[in-house]
Amino acid sequence: IFLLAPLFAVAAAVPPATAAAHAPAQTGVQGFSTQRLQRLDRFLREATDAHGYLGAVALVARHGEVVELRAFGHRDLARAEPMTTDAIFRIYSMSKTVTSVAALILMEEGRLALDDPIANYLPEFSAMQVLAGGSADAPQLSPATRPITIRQLLTHTAGFATGAAGEEVATQLLERADPHAAADLHGYAARLARVPLAAQPGTRFRYDGVQIEVLSRLIEVVARMPFDAFLQQRIFEPLRMRDTGFMVPPDQRGRIADISAMDAQGHLVLAEGPSAAHPGERLNAYSSGAGGLYSTAGDYLRFCQMLLDGGTLDGASILGRKSVDLMMQNQLTQFDPPVTSFSEAEGFGLGGSVVLDVARRGRLGSPGAFGWSGAASTYYTIDRQEQLVAILLLQHLPHEGRKDLPKLSVPFYNLVYQALQ
Repeated sequence: IFLLAPLFAVAAAVPPATAAAHAPAQTGVQGFSTQRLQRLDRFLREATDAHGYLGAVALVARHGEVVELRAFGHRDLARAEPMTTDAIFRIYSMSKTVTSVAALILMEEGRLALDDPIANYLPEFSAMQVLAGGSADAPQLSPATRPITIRQLLTHTAGFATGAAGEEVATQLLERADPHAAADLHGYAARLARVPLAAQPGTRFRYDGVQIEVLSRLIEVVARMPFDAFLQQRIFEPLRMRDTGFMVPPDQRGRIADISAMDAQGHLVLAEGPSAAHPGERLNAYSSGAGGLYSTAGDYLRFCQMLLDGGTLDGASILGRKSVDLMMQNQLTQFDPPVTSFSEAEGFGLGGSVVLDVARRGRLGSPGAFGWSGAASTYYTIDRQEQLVAILLLQHLPHEGRKDLPKLSVPFYNLVYQALQ
């Protein structure tokens, strides 16, 4: 655990949690109350007891200093190995923010513009069709009235099928094409381009990974290098994110947290899928910018702090300040209301949600706070008003429609913000 640790120390060496390291932060450190932070610790200890989540890592930083970094519970399903602060997690959709930054890097270099048609770079998307009716065996199609743009990929408004209600036929056609079975991003894009859209581009917000996988392919075409190599060279290496990538080296896989799910009997079991059975292997055959990254709390803090500081950290300049401003502004202003399908109080920027109305959102926070989550119960927020980063990492796949563990994001953020003096 680090209390008031400089960010370079977090990236260089995050030690295992120890009993001695559970001393609370000093009173008033970076504007946090020690007594109130203990409420957060108590909540997460209880949430990771024998009847709760396997384990968690929580990190809070303010003004560039780590106020709290603590591990709770266990790293394994047997609850034999204590969770450590350097544990490695599958961050799933928190990968999307990283991919969005990669696209903005290329924008800053003049190699693309947000409102460019993606067909300028991926010609297979130059004559898209939109499903107008019929069935999966006999679809009725009409031409798209406008091209898909890079901005629409970033903001989930491109019109691809997402499995949502009313998109059943388009989703069937997408599943038949099975882009997830592709060996690489080139194959993913080629399969997807043959599938009709579920809606005209730019006419509705539907969150899904498909759009970011296409963006990942576009990035590697524009950058003229593999997508994973671009992330490594332009983001991970400059920020010293040494434990972030699409695979975990074999000698580091003992640090990966088990990923759990709830069975029908109400017991935690190892989740299904190759990532659970073979931790550290690629989550997809291709480099999935939508959800394929592994990372740690310390690494992801460095990424978040770079954004909080206007695109630069410890001398590494990833983005310009105005690009970060654009990234954290609501991009859904063409809609009425300009909000996501998840909340009437949140818009969407380039790679994450943007808080528009704190009162309507129903939890503590600040207008303009930016953040997102991952499918296996990972969360982050970047609050520029409070100069705050908060990260909570767990490894549990919730099961909708079945009794499951309570989601922790709302109480976690409430407990972070209530500790501000």
